[in-house]
Amino acid sequence: MPHNVGLIDRLLRAAVGIALIVWALTTGPVWAWIGVVPLATALFSFCPAYTLLGIRTCPMTRQ
Repeated sequence: MPHNVGLIDRLLRAAVGIALIVWALTTGPVWAWIGVVPLATALFSFCPAYTLLGIRTCPMTRQ
């Protein structure tokens, strides 16, 4: 699986995902569990939506 999420993007996704999950665990609504999605995309460095849209935030690798 090719990487298409860069470092800054990964950090922002992880922060938002963790914040939403913590909110869901405390007093937040059930929909706050959507934070699992940005956290997972940050951990795997791959976003299916970016693939569909042709977006790539990580640097190109030289061959």
